[in-house]
Amino acid sequence: MLRSSLHTLKNGLRVVCVEMPHLHSAELAIYLKVGGRNDPPGREGLSHFLEHILFRGTAEFPSSLAIESAFEAIGGAPNAATDAESTYYYSRVHPDSIKRGMEIFASMLMKPLLSGIEIEKRIVTEEAREDLNERGDEVNPDTIVSRMLWPRHPLGMPTIGTLSSIAAIERNDLERHLNSYYIPSNAVLVVSGPVKNSAVLDFANDCFGEWPDTYLPVTPLVSLRQYSPQIRCVQDSDSQMNLQLAFLGFARDDHRFMALRFLRRILAGGGSSRLHLRLREELGIIYSVDGAIGAYDETGCMAFDLSTAANTLIHAVEAALEELFRITAVPVPDDELERIRNSYIFDLEFSRDSAYEMGGRYGWGELMGVVRSIEEDQSEARRITAAELQETALALFAPENLRLVAVGPWKRGMKKALRELVTAYQQRFK
Repeated sequence: MLRSSLHTLKNGLRVVCVEMPHLHSAELAIYLKVGGRNDPPGREGLSHFLEHILFRGTAEFPSSLAIESAFEAIGGAPNAATDAESTYYYSRVHPDSIKRGMEIFASMLMKPLLSGIEIEKRIVTEEAREDLNERGDEVNPDTIVSRMLWPRHPLGMPTIGTLSSIAAIERNDLERHLNSYYIPSNAVLVVSGPVKNSAVLDFANDCFGEWPDTYLPVTPLVSLRQYSPQIRCVQDSDSQMNLQLAFLGFARDDHRFMALRFLRRILAGGGSSRLHLRLREELGIIYSVDGAIGAYDETGCMAFDLSTAANTLIHAVEAALEELFRITAVPVPDDELERIRNSYIFDLEFSRDSAYEMGGRYGWGELMGVVRSIEEDQSEARRITAAELQETALALFAPENLRLVAVGPWKRGMKKALRELVTAYQQRFK
């Protein structure tokens, strides 16, 4: 049995320790509740850019090489990521070097030099260009869909920012963002692996106890919603059509979240999933299909991504919509439900072998207020019924939630055919 402990330091920093004595390496991470949705207008990408800049050097480690070398000396390889609502820094480390890893991360978060801004702008700009075609149009379906799901809200903007917003970032923007959001009450420090709770707490006090706290800015919530399906077609010179079917979904703490997980697995969770079987094994018009769930404080989505030839796009959309409608109209058969249930429960069991996954479960979960043990998830999974899945599918896949984006070599008549398919999909729900 894994043991997870939570303590809060005097400055508000939450410290999570997941004791996993059977492992030989430890995972160290610090999660902060700040991401793309916290970027000010005209400075989209600021949270992501700040994440990059913290690796450029600190008072104790004056360069990116110094930071990398310090982590390598303790068996680590530091990394970080920024999404719409969170930023996190993490590294595997040797269990005997937990405190040293904390010291390095503490220096990055509390004493960054904020140097190398112009060089980093060039790097991040190249990263952002990957989402643009030769005319400068956005061709990343994720970005386009986000704008359609949450128009005129930071959640609808690319986390990496735009070329103009990246160019506009200045040092004072980074300082303001750092001082506003990189505070202990907005963070969770987590250590998972063959470690002891008492030692982790002592190390955290030593390394982060002097981190000053302050008040967090208010985060604007999504208020605008469109109550009709939306279609966006983007011309691109790619050899295939890149398609995303996204549906406005539920917030992170919604009681239907387990049902969402099951629906994703049933529809696009692997070789036995419905969309895979229909589009690849039966029709042979795709190589793969992926499904993903996005969940935020007050909203969410489920999206399916696939690529197909231009001349099979309409057939692919028609078949995909048919599968989505079928799961709203016909209960999932018992054998299929049991197969998905067992697969999910076993995956939860396998995650006990990963310090990284346990750090995310209890660290990120604490940050977002959704901490659940493996046993709690397994218990809920055992109770899911076909009726619950059908009810959730009806709410999720309602036509007004649909946002369809297709990017690629458009041909005459394709947009009209797509609109007709979506209209037919709407009619079936009446």
